[in-house]
Amino acid sequence: MTDGARVWGRELLTLALKFGAAAFAGIWNFSVRICGVSFKQNKTFFIETFGCQMNFHDSEKVAGTLVSQGYRQVQSAEEADLIFYNTCSIRDKAEQKVFHRLADFKRLQKQGKKFAVIGCVAQQEGERIFERAPHVSLVAGSASYRSLPEMLVQIERGERVTGLNDRNTSETFETEFTARTNPYRGYITIIEGCDKFCAYCVVPYTRGRERSRTSESVLEEARRIADSGLTEIQLLGQNVNSYCDPLGKRSFAELLSEVGQLPGIRRVRFTTSHPRHFTRDIVEAIDSVQTLCDHVHLPVQSGSSQVLSAMAREYTREQYLERVSWIRAARHKQISMTTDIIVGFPGETVADFEQTLSLLDEVQFDGTFSFKYSPRPNTPAIDMENAIPEEEKTRRLAILNDRQREIQRSNYAKHLGQILEVMVEGIQPARDQVVGRTTQNKTLNFTIPSGMAAPGVGGYAQVRVVRSYPNSLVGEMVRATETSRR
Repeated sequence: MTDGARVWGRELLTLALKFGAAAFAGIWNFSVRICGVSFKQNKTFFIETFGCQMNFHDSEKVAGTLVSQGYRQVQSAEEADLIFYNTCSIRDKAEQKVFHRLADFKRLQKQGKKFAVIGCVAQQEGERIFERAPHVSLVAGSASYRSLPEMLVQIERGERVTGLNDRNTSETFETEFTARTNPYRGYITIIEGCDKFCAYCVVPYTRGRERSRTSESVLEEARRIADSGLTEIQLLGQNVNSYCDPLGKRSFAELLSEVGQLPGIRRVRFTTSHPRHFTRDIVEAIDSVQTLCDHVHLPVQSGSSQVLSAMAREYTREQYLERVSWIRAARHKQISMTTDIIVGFPGETVADFEQTLSLLDEVQFDGTFSFKYSPRPNTPAIDMENAIPEEEKTRRLAILNDRQREIQRSNYAKHLGQILEVMVEGIQPARDQVVGRTTQNKTLNFTIPSGMAAPGVGGYAQVRVVRSYPNSLVGEMVRATETSRR
């Protein structure tokens, strides 16, 4: 094969991933195979995804891999030959929800369709899925995704396939073939897995040990995202700031800064951070590089050092507050903070819960993701004594949410009259509003004055805030902001 043909084949695949394999096949009504890439129209797939942003980005990479292997993505299970169900095990009763969904899919088996269960529940339940859902052909955890091409061949031969034994791998799932579905933001996974083993969390058991990509490969992917026309990048990891370049070239803060300095990139975000690895140089990078968004999501889980110790979080209340002080001391930016909180962890006393409430008052988070503790399989907390009754967990969560709502009401009201830059994420026709997001990750919906043209999705605008609510802002566009490469 000539180099020209190889390059052309890669360009064809790039078009398919950028505009959608289905649209591409509709325009080019033929089958082509160049350098191992096929766009045959007779193999179709559908992916249904639940869970965190990591899961949704995993699905983008899985979809890209399938396209590179000759499959075409469709928009419903009824249209597909191969149906993927990407699962999440974080929430309560996750397993039951998966098996109920698989039972729904069973009605399609008579049409000759094949089924694949991937993600955290797949890793957690393993071959038990075959026992309860015999129509499933593939069960694979996230650590095995790099073997998808080989597993697809086995499925096509009618074999039953498992990818469950790779949790101790040091390899990451890197692929140029990512079917990016977000029209305004590109995601990059820089670290996979988790080594923290918090007492309540199933992730280390489902996603395996921590393993980082080289900083060069991350930067190369970021350049491809910028070249595609996207202007915002979000770096992902279960503990994104635990990132450790295998070649030792860059720290997490240094990598963050370099991504932010790439031509064409206007915004860089990262999630989720662990307090243990949150260092001053991360704050210094955010404060000094214009494109790094002024927002940090730093899960605290509890305001009580006693509960944090029982959770095996590896920091105290005081150490968490020290990191908050670094963030608040930023000289050039007012950095917004959000967090995660669990109420009703086994052994949490009324005094412990009061310490969590006092932490809310002290830190003044701009947002919290708060949950009642629910026992997860294989975790140490499942066998802990002094479980909190469900009704008490519900009461505590309501109190915490009420307290936080008032904090957010006050914080969001401080933006009244300010002019903020937003990225356009969509349209709300019912309210005749444009949906926007600020650099602080706050929703700012706005109207367009008569005579002004609305920026398209992925565009930017300067917006004056005229109303505030506990979870969002409302404004009027002052002017559109040109999107240009620096």
